[in-house]
Amino acid sequence: MQARSMRRFWFALFVLLGAVGVAGLGLADSRADAGAPIQIEFSLDRPIDAAAAPLVLASTRGLFRAEGLNVTTTVASDTTDAIARVAVGTSELALADLNALIRFRDQPGVRPVKAVFVLFDKAAYAFIARKSRGINALADIEGKTVGVTDGDLSIRLWPALARKNGLQLKTVKLQQIGPAVREPMLSAGQLDAISGLSYLSAIDLRDRGIPADDLTVLRFADYGCAAYGKVLIVNPEFAADKPEAVKAFVRAVIAGLRLTIKAPEQAVDDVLAQMDNGSRAVELERLHAVLSDNILTSEVRHSGIGDIDPARFETSLDQIADDFKFRKRPAVADIFDDSFLPPAGDRKVTQAE
Repeated sequence: MQARSMRRFWFALFVLLGAVGVAGLGLADSRADAGAPIQIEFSLDRPIDAAAAPLVLASTRGLFRAEGLNVTTTVASDTTDAIARVAVGTSELALADLNALIRFRDQPGVRPVKAVFVLFDKAAYAFIARKSRGINALADIEGKTVGVTDGDLSIRLWPALARKNGLQLKTVKLQQIGPAVREPMLSAGQLDAISGLSYLSAIDLRDRGIPADDLTVLRFADYGCAAYGKVLIVNPEFAADKPEAVKAFVRAVIAGLRLTIKAPEQAVDDVLAQMDNGSRAVELERLHAVLSDNILTSEVRHSGIGDIDPARFETSLDQIADDFKFRKRPAVADIFDDSFLPPAGDRKVTQAE
C-alpha cells in the first residue's frame, strides 16, 4: 500500500514538473519573440567624423543592441537627401539639419516628417576668415569676398544675421565656389572668408597648415542666430507603429553622448575605426569643438539635452523668414514631437560625466 502511494506521488510529481516545463518553454519562446531586435535603417547626413561620435558609440558600444534595436547606418549625400530618405521610408531615422527640415516641410504634399531629438542645441553655421585679411569680428566682413558653396545652409541665415547686427548686405560679395576648392582658396588667399560649419572648415584649415592665430571663426550663434542645428528625424509611419523603438533609439543616443563626454579620446578611437585615413588629432579637436560650441550649451546644461524652446523656435522662424517666404508658417508641433524624449531628469548631461 505504501509502495503504491509512493508510485502515485512520483507520478503526480512527474506530471507537475512536465507541465511546468512546458509552461516554462512557452514563456521562454514568448520572451524570445518579444526580444527580437527591431530593425532600423539610419542615415547620417554626411560622412562620419567626430561630430557623430554619440551615434557611433551607440552602435559600437552595444547601446542600440541593449535597447532591443538592430541599427544599420548609411550615409546620405547631404542633409536634403537624409530628409528625403526618411520621408519615403527607406530610412526610419536620420540625422539632419532642423532648418532644412523646416524648409522641406513647407513644400506642398510632403510627408509630415518631424524631429524627435535635438543633438546640436546651437547650429554650427559660421564664417571662417583670415585675420591677416583684416577680419576679426563680424562687422569686418563688410567689403570682403566670401566663398559660398551650392547648398550651403549657413548662408541662408546670413541676411537675418546681417540685419540683426546692422551690416550692409550689398557690401559683401558672395562668390559661388565648389566644395572641393573652398578651403584651398581661403588658404591660398583667393578669398577673405568662407561660409560653412565651424567644426568642419575651421578644423580642416588648421590641418592644412594655416596658423591657428590667423583664423577667425565667426559663429552665427555668437551674433544672435537662434537656429538649432542637427536633429534626429523619424519616418511618420514608423513613429506611429513603433513609438517605443523611437524612444529606445533616443535613449541609446543620449547614452552614447554621455560616454563621449566622459572619455572623448576613446570616443574618437571608435570614430576613427569607421573612417578612412582619419587623423586622431584633427578628430579630437573637432569633437571638443562640437561639444563646447554646439552640444553642451548653457541651455542644455540647465534644462537637459534634446528639447526645443518654443519662444526660441519662433525667433528662429523669424530669421528663416528673412530669406524664405513660408507658404504656411509652422508651429513648433508641426516640426518637433517631444513625446519620444525621456523625462528631463534623464536628459541631463554635463562636461563632468
